[in-house]
Amino acid sequence: MQELRDKYISAIGNAADEAALEALRLAAVGKKGEISLQMRELGKMTSEERQVAGPALNALKDEINAALAAKKAALGDAALNERLKAEWLDVTLPPRPMRQGSIHPVSQVMEEATAIFADMGFAVAEGPQVDSDWYNFDALNIPGHHPARAEMDTFYMHRAEGDNRPPHVLRTHTSPVQIRHMETNGAPCRIIAPGRVYRADYDQTHTPMFNQIEGLAIDRDISMANLKWVLEEFFSAFFEIDGIKTRFRASHFPFTEPSAEVDIQCSWEDGQLKIGQGDGWLEVLGSGMVHPKVLSAAGVDPSEWQGFAFGMGIDRIAMLKYGIPDLRAFFDSDLRWLRHYGFASLDVPTLHGGLSR
Repeated sequence: MQELRDKYISAIGNAADEAALEALRLAAVGKKGEISLQMRELGKMTSEERQVAGPALNALKDEINAALAAKKAALGDAALNERLKAEWLDVTLPPRPMRQGSIHPVSQVMEEATAIFADMGFAVAEGPQVDSDWYNFDALNIPGHHPARAEMDTFYMHRAEGDNRPPHVLRTHTSPVQIRHMETNGAPCRIIAPGRVYRADYDQTHTPMFNQIEGLAIDRDISMANLKWVLEEFFSAFFEIDGIKTRFRASHFPFTEPSAEVDIQCSWEDGQLKIGQGDGWLEVLGSGMVHPKVLSAAGVDPSEWQGFAFGMGIDRIAMLKYGIPDLRAFFDSDLRWLRHYGFASLDVPTLHGGLSR
């Protein structure tokens, strides 16, 4: 880690311009940068290893970001000084108005949720948005007659005449990522799979494209009690409410057994939804113990391993946290409404590297 620090601190100090500086930022703390990739490995470490590696990586990332910011400011000052030598400038004139950027609520909530689950040891897994119907349905124990497989519910990719490849779809959930991860990495595992998903639906609470985050934990003795603890910890951190109450209702999903819908405590006061108080309940996600057939399809022995899975809509929990009434507003409205709901630039490093604004 010291070699990594010395490498980038030295390179940042020698950067000749902002283009070179940006290349160094991407190489170090970008989404696929060396430090970001090492941080993704934290979820695979033991608790003792994370206690050592986690703070060290965070400190290194903060130092690199600080060095990048300082060098960028220095390059900007140098460029300005050169311009002032050649240009005449009336510094008494008022500045031109500058537009203030805002983080989209979906992006912000995705970052928030990922950070919370990372603290609980969940690594991020990704997969293709166009996938075969085997990964999207069959491997998840969804039978051929299930309504979700109908063309009125799922977007199927066009196939030319004579194309004998398996049907492909725009994924309807991020569950195929779980199958692919278990195929490649086996068990045990603890991952979240955030990303875009697609369904042929459109109303106040549904859109054809939306964002979802799913979780998967596989080990030898995982139970529904572990699932309940993880979800309650997430809700408490996300909604910033200690001791938030949850309710599990028996349900049915082809890929989990037993299955449960999860509700959180809420109340309605003067048309305002209040999370974590009152005697009402609001459904927020589906969950359950991973079906043995799903484990088998992914190459994991269900007689040896078991685990839980859950899935929730990023857009939906953003609506709940920030009081946004219509899901469609995320995608087809004038973006000036963001300021009304309190979204502004976050001057902090994000999980993907760099400042969020």
